[in-house]
Amino acid sequence: MRFQDKVVLITGGSSGIGRATAQAFAREGARVCVADVNDAGGAEVVQAIQAAGGSAFYVHCDVSDSAQVQAMVAACVAQLGALHYAVNNAGISGTMLLPITQSDETVFDRVMAVNVRGVWLCMKYEIPAMLQSGGGAIVNLASVAGLIGAPGGSAYTASKHAVIGMTKAVALEFARHGVRVNAVCPSYIDTPMVADVMAQDPKTAQRVPIASPMKRMGEVGEVASAILYLCSEGASFINGTTLAIDGGLTAS
Repeated sequence: MRFQDKVVLITGGSSGIGRATAQAFAREGARVCVADVNDAGGAEVVQAIQAAGGSAFYVHCDVSDSAQVQAMVAACVAQLGALHYAVNNAGISGTMLLPITQSDETVFDRVMAVNVRGVWLCMKYEIPAMLQSGGGAIVNLASVAGLIGAPGGSAYTASKHAVIGMTKAVALEFARHGVRVNAVCPSYIDTPMVADVMAQDPKTAQRVPIASPMKRMGEVGEVASAILYLCSEGASFINGTTLAIDGGLTAS
């Protein structure tokens, strides 16, 4: 197994991509720290991993809060003894179907707090723990909205462009110290977040499933597979890159 006895921290791990990634790492032998604000969902993920014979525990963490992020990383190291990989997946969509002129400033602030400040704080405190553990890899969850525009979602688009920029900057900062940092950019994936957006508008619900040239939505397992690859030794010379997982959406 590729990650036998390694330790991975996954934020936003209670559902969707985070949940699939936590379970995939566990199947590959990793010890998993699942972090989220959804305590019930986080507990369910941990129970599912343990029932399958894996190792996992849960930490409550609002990634926009510095003290909680520090405590999350400290708990992970205290419980599991090290930190080798981190998947900074926690994020929110905010308002996705309104033009900027109708958007609320408080929504913008919250999106930036979770999606940008949250990723920044996570990397700030994960990297020292990784260095003490001998190095590792970080994968940040961006989006195709970080590569192109998403009309009606200016705050979300701005936040995901920022994630890509931070990924590149931090990858350069620690390239010589044994920590690689990359980002994945999913398009429409079959997750609760995407389902919520589709539920807000019938036209969006019709358009999303056929938006990619492959004429289907992506599956959470497909994103998880890419994340595990970027953390693996097979990706040992991949650093500071962004991987689109979009069925060809951004190819044109």
